[in-house]
Amino acid sequence: VLNSQTSHNSLRKVHPTVSILIPCYNAEQWIAQAISSALAQTFPNKEVIVVDDGSTDASLSIIKGFGGTIRWESGPNKGGNAARNRLLALSTGRWLQYLDADDYLLPQKIEEHIGVVRREPEADVIYSPSVIEYRDGTDSSHEIRKIPTPKDPFVLLALWHLPQTGSPLWRKRAIVDVGCWKDDQPCCQEHELYLRLLKANKRFVYCSHASSIYRQWSEETVCKRDMPEVFRQRLAVEDSLEAYLKKTDQLTPVRQQAINQARFECARLIWLFDPVWAKRLISRIHCSQRKFVPTGASAPALYRFAYHLAGFSRAENIAYVKRSLMGR
Repeated sequence: VLNSQTSHNSLRKVHPTVSILIPCYNAEQWIAQAISSALAQTFPNKEVIVVDDGSTDASLSIIKGFGGTIRWESGPNKGGNAARNRLLALSTGRWLQYLDADDYLLPQKIEEHIGVVRREPEADVIYSPSVIEYRDGTDSSHEIRKIPTPKDPFVLLALWHLPQTGSPLWRKRAIVDVGCWKDDQPCCQEHELYLRLLKANKRFVYCSHASSIYRQWSEETVCKRDMPEVFRQRLAVEDSLEAYLKKTDQLTPVRQQAINQARFECARLIWLFDPVWAKRLISRIHCSQRKFVPTGASAPALYRFAYHLAGFSRAENIAYVKRSLMGR
């Protein structure tokens, strides 16, 4: 049986424009700040809904403490995407702002994004850079994770530059149209949804304001606790993206380079625990793009020279020796 509480704004005759949706699981350290940041948004026409996904800590008690300023519901643990889908079902806004319980928003976030909607009424996803907050005990530092050009959402998805869940403002109808969040998606959850939205020709619009805070504080979060699974899911997104672009005759050289650059970056990290898998991945890159050349920070000049001259495996062995010498 679900416990629930309804705020006064659910009794309005006019539905709110934006629903701020917060899934929570064992986030007693952070949940109050997340809810407070949602309530503090300068955009007035909003509702705040929290679903507690079977927390065993004090999260639910903290949620209840906000009284009638929010709507909340609790139930057994079903996972993050199931909680997001339940929040979607409870929402009454035309636009959705998802906010993980360990993150928070700056006060003008939604007002800035609604401003973009007014200028771009056909938009389905308004996306922005995120501010990364690195936490180490009581110490913290911040970095804006910029979104590079070109602002081609297919390239940005391939290179994993589309932002985390709390950065976009999502049109509710667009998410419903593609079947909502995938309940059993273990990780890369927003990226899997991004892919379905792009396949459905939903319109992505960029906003330069960085006003969502993505907190990095634990190695046990969904995106970190099982790295082999993260790589499997990311590469599945890359494969599906490539297949779709081929089928629809949209696989430009720039997009193919982006997909293979992403595979290369994964291969370099996979090499550290599964060299056979990494080499298979490199072989696949060169089957689809014979003259592929890696770029960016993952392939500095010396590495690129070794890669071109001697191949991936020898380049990795040289990189290992270099790391060992620098570590002495």
